[in-house]
Amino acid sequence: MATGGTGEVAAHGKVVMGGLEKAVKNLNNIKKAYASLSVMHSEKLHVDPDNFRVGVKLLADCVTVCVAMKFGPSVFTPDVQEVWQKFLDVVVSALGRQYH
Repeated sequence: MATGGTGEVAAHGKVVMGGLEKAVKNLNNIKKAYASLSVMHSEKLHVDPDNFRVGVKLLADCVTVCVAMKFGPSVFTPDVQEVWQKFLDVVVSALGRQYH
């Protein structure tokens, strides 16, 4: 996505976080919940597959760091981080499913 400024980046960040909320609300079938997003990124937006895979994984890592900083080590323990990262791995896989 080409951005025209920080306002667009912030707006897309809200969309991304809303997408994570959708995943949380659909834990039993994240792939189904993300099917239309996967199609949109691959077929409508024509996001390059390599850039998409690297970008989404990098974004997931950045979100992990932000969540860890927000909650701190007493809440975001190594066990919580492990579960969180597994959740994000499923999200990344579901979002990139159309590229498989």
